[in-house]
Amino acid sequence: MTESVLTAAPLGHHAIGIFTILPTNGTIHHCVNNLCKQHTGEKYMSKIKVNDGTEIYYKDWGRGQPIVFSHGWPLSADDWDSQMMFFLNHGYRVIAHDRRGHGRSSQTSDGHDMDHYADDLAALTTHLDLKDAIHVGHSTGGGEVAHYIARHGESRVAKAVLISAVPPLMVKTPDNPGGLPKEVFDDFQAQVATNRAQFYWDVPAGPFYGYNRPGAKASQGVIQNWWRQGMMGGAKAHYDGVVAFSQTDFTEDLKKISVPTLVMHGDDDQIVPYANSGPLSAKLVKGAVLKTYEGFPHGMPTTNADQINADLLEFIKS
Repeated sequence: MTESVLTAAPLGHHAIGIFTILPTNGTIHHCVNNLCKQHTGEKYMSKIKVNDGTEIYYKDWGRGQPIVFSHGWPLSADDWDSQMMFFLNHGYRVIAHDRRGHGRSSQTSDGHDMDHYADDLAALTTHLDLKDAIHVGHSTGGGEVAHYIARHGESRVAKAVLISAVPPLMVKTPDNPGGLPKEVFDDFQAQVATNRAQFYWDVPAGPFYGYNRPGAKASQGVIQNWWRQGMMGGAKAHYDGVVAFSQTDFTEDLKKISVPTLVMHGDDDQIVPYANSGPLSAKLVKGAVLKTYEGFPHGMPTTNADQINADLLEFIKS
């Protein structure tokens, strides 16, 4: 059992928003208004509390022009390690958060939809007072970026990048005949609800990184890291998130984007099929550039990090 001691800072009338929790396990939680930093020794964990009380974990490293990374389902900010380190070493400020219900953020039972995802991202960018930011989203994170820009405007945004992203719409409908049948996503939900641990092994070991292709050399570390990130999050968030990423129609969101936008997609993406995603999104975003990667899988920011990072850097500098 962990016991905690609550101490308040002696700051007169302003003390109400500042407190420190000192648990017996040695981890300190220091909170100023809605920002909490948890640390043991010199290691800090930063979170913000959004309007409904959900705590959103984030990493914020370095100085310079900010690049904000939005991760895919059902992962966490850790999925951006290769990009975070690359751009940090190139002089950029890099920020990545765990979506609500994912990773180290609150495992809330509600709000697992694109409106909340976009609002949480807006709360983070406002809290950090980010300006002239480049927003990069992978898979579900690409939908989050598109919806954030459309819903909250471009005043803080310089550029956008959609990588293997779910827009415009994943599920098959009369108006979207090239989409995937709803039964595909129903099966996703069934496996999340009943056998998540095995499902979260089978996805990265198979189609996510293209390891099911002939001659592919699977990385056990990459597979285990995907599994680790997935199992850190909440089953309820992941279950609801399937609807969010598959049934949200981003068509109107994409039309509202006017900042320079790069759409990156592998033509061997087995999770978000290429033909009904990247090319269509690039047509809907005014002036967007489509970059197609022959033979690259859905998880190409990991499997092909050198190429993806180099192309991202070129676009950001252009």
